[in-house]
Amino acid sequence: MSDPVLTLDAATRLIEDALIASNTSAANAASTAAALIRAEADGQGGHGLSRVPSYARQAAVGKIDGHATPVLTEVRPGAIRIDAASGFAYPAFDMAFPELVTRARANGLAIAAIHRSHHFGVAGHHCETLAEQGMVAFVYGNSPKALAPYGASVPVLGTNPIAFAAPVPDQAPLVIDMAVTTVARGKILAARNVGEPIPEGWALGPDGAPTTDATVALKGSMAPIGGAKGAALALMVEVMSACLAGAAFGTEASSLFEPEGPPPGLGQTILAIDPGAVSGGAFAGRMRDLAAIYDALDGARLPGSRRLGARARAAQDGVRVKAALLEQIRGIAGQ
Repeated sequence: MSDPVLTLDAATRLIEDALIASNTSAANAASTAAALIRAEADGQGGHGLSRVPSYARQAAVGKIDGHATPVLTEVRPGAIRIDAASGFAYPAFDMAFPELVTRARANGLAIAAIHRSHHFGVAGHHCETLAEQGMVAFVYGNSPKALAPYGASVPVLGTNPIAFAAPVPDQAPLVIDMAVTTVARGKILAARNVGEPIPEGWALGPDGAPTTDATVALKGSMAPIGGAKGAALALMVEVMSACLAGAAFGTEASSLFEPEGPPPGLGQTILAIDPGAVSGGAFAGRMRDLAAIYDALDGARLPGSRRLGARARAAQDGVRVKAALLEQIRGIAGQ
């Protein structure tokens, strides 16, 4: 039997129902569901519906405070801190976006540091939201330890994604988004949730040997992209998120997947730059010219453009959900 297909609206409502049934406020459930469906629609299943069971378990036991309200503090005209209050990360990001745009337009650039946070989904989506409002944006966020520093065997750093986006005249924004490991850890979670193996080369087990067992992989470590360079990027993101936001290190954060333990207390940092002001008005023209160079090359495309096709197809046709995962989420929602 083939896996069922849900419209985006139906999938969104299902996520909201599952989270509300797991001790989450309607507002926080809506913010979180919107982020997860955006990921699912763009083909980023590891940050989509596959996250619902772990989110729900954590909210049900209070590891995530499903009723938390983020608190914003202005520390400089162009700098804010947001306390996510051990809740879902998405309401804190929703609070940050309008503040960043307003402050970047006034000051040339703005920064938001989020602490006491959780998993923040597709990093590129947060940058894209700002780019759609004319900003050049960077996002840095840390995660629980999953990666050993280069030359070591003990995990210390997380998959620590970094993302960038920039507006392009008459086109969707340019978005570059990557974890510093070979694959995002969420893809391994998605495989575990439906009992499927993972490709060899994605992860190592606790014994340091390659594994295709997703459950074993989640207990082991992942390989950085580019060897020492990827490990150095992971360290940079740790500084830009945990240190700059005053948040937990990857070695201190509890699992984003399991209900046991205290809130992970992770950090994210968002930078927004007003490109017109900084470039003396040249930015839009330069971006148009840069995009034209790519358009003229056979086989070349701007990074991140594949998401647009997936997004359009999902809007028209819906998203296909693994039957086992759909049954699990419906059970959480009491359906």
